Amino acid sequence: MNQRQLTGLCATLSLLLFAPVCLSEVRLPKLLSDHVVLQRDAPIHIWGWADPGEPVNISFTSQKQSTTADELGKWSVYLSPEDSGGPYVLTVQGANTVTVSDVLVGDVWFASGQSNMQMPLRGFPKSAELKNSAEEIANANQPQIRLLRVHDRPSDHPLPDLQDADEVWTTCTPETAADFSAVAYFFGREIQQHEKVPIGLVDDTWGGTPAESWISLDGISANASLMPIFQTWSQMSNTTSDIPALRAIEKRADDAAKQAGLPPPKHPWHPVPASYDPSYLYNGMIAPFVGFRIKGVIWYQGETNSGTSRAPMYSKLFPTLINDCRSKWGEGDFPFLFVQISSFKSNATEIWGIIRDAQRRTLSVANTGMAVTLDVGNPDNVHPADKQTVGHRLALTALDIAYGEHIEDSGPLFREASPQDGQIRVWFDHSEGLSAQGGAPSGFEVAGEDHKFVPATAKIDGQTIVASAPEIKSPKFVRYAWANVPAANLYNRAGLPASTFSSENGVDAGTVR
Repeated sequence: MNQRQLTGLCATLSLLLFAPVCLSEVRLPKLLSDHVVLQRDAPIHIWGWADPGEPVNISFTSQKQSTTADELGKWSVYLSPEDSGGPYVLTVQGANTVTVSDVLVGDVWFASGQSNMQMPLRGFPKSAELKNSAEEIANANQPQIRLLRVHDRPSDHPLPDLQDADEVWTTCTPETAADFSAVAYFFGREIQQHEKVPIGLVDDTWGGTPAESWISLDGISANASLMPIFQTWSQMSNTTSDIPALRAIEKRADDAAKQAGLPPPKHPWHPVPASYDPSYLYNGMIAPFVGFRIKGVIWYQGETNSGTSRAPMYSKLFPTLINDCRSKWGEGDFPFLFVQISSFKSNATEIWGIIRDAQRRTLSVANTGMAVTLDVGNPDNVHPADKQTVGHRLALTALDIAYGEHIEDSGPLFREASPQDGQIRVWFDHSEGLSAQGGAPSGFEVAGEDHKFVPATAKIDGQTIVASAPEIKSPKFVRYAWANVPAANLYNRAGLPASTFSSENGVDAGTVR
């Protein structure tokens, strides 16, 4: 970027920053739009903006409340909980009247993460197909499911609202579902069919993004062990890569070139995209939803954190993300359900086993659940086609954890390991009907005191595994499905696959279920 370009950009930003702001009309946040789903059986938070001191009247179903905008023009009320139902009308009246129509009351699920959660029903046409895409889209007439897609938006400060006019709720149809998160859709469809209540799904995703981008600044700063994250990115960033206005200009140039059939113009080099910066996606894409009541979160991310220099930090980073999310919403320990990353023939600088095991260990955080997907990956494509199974397994965890159905929602999860006479025995939770598909159990490795793992022979003994290797006379540690593309074949009676695990690093956190 030359001096003239920078001067022009600064002038444009100055006009935007110092333009007079008029609050004379009562305004709601964009997420409180027509077709919205409000969370059932919980206080309903309605908020917005108006002139300072302006009286505001709110009515919904048989409820009526009044408040006054504060000195900054903000106002907020909480309505009493409602049972599932609708459609209703929400009316907000001040100097003007705002009407929100076709409002349903049900369960709201917030879907976030990177590209495997982002992958829509139409797939990624140039790189990854979705299984049965055309059929799934054609059958996506689901009037009791409502969808909200959030645009990619990094920000260096928390935003109070979504920014674009089309970031609003829509009814689920083939047209609206085609570009919506497939995992979230399959999850929501199964929950709606089972619970028979309206379902609201928020698609708040961005491909290729690391976990630290989705955590608030104070959430990361409160954990001293995560400080190296800031050192890493400060060394790699430059000043212009984080200016959203510049990126918007570049995007418009790219779009114009595409429409004209021309190659995209060259842009200034930005070593690190703003979407990678710690907290930037929390600020731009999560913060606008804080205060909007939800049933829970579904999350699919981790591939971008699998590099050898960053993967070991994920065991601290991921629980921090969950706790930060819950702290910001202030709704207690709502269900946080996540997908364990699958299998992919990545390069040698990425260790997917570390990420998968860190995700498993995160089950020690209360009210969490994990969907294992080792068996539905694609070694040659980081975006597997089978998102139906992923959505189904997430739905199983939701039915058990969020809806109290007490069903088997997990494959075998490592509990403990004990050396025994030149072998090592492994106990699991969720291990009834332990079996190996296609023969003997595979994917096991053992190590001695030197922590050097070698392939092991394993056999099933009741609800345990006994593993050994002739070159390890006294095995001390055992692990399973550690490779990026592991030969994993262990299941339980429910047909759910066992999770990656390692018994290293002292006493294992285990699970809370």
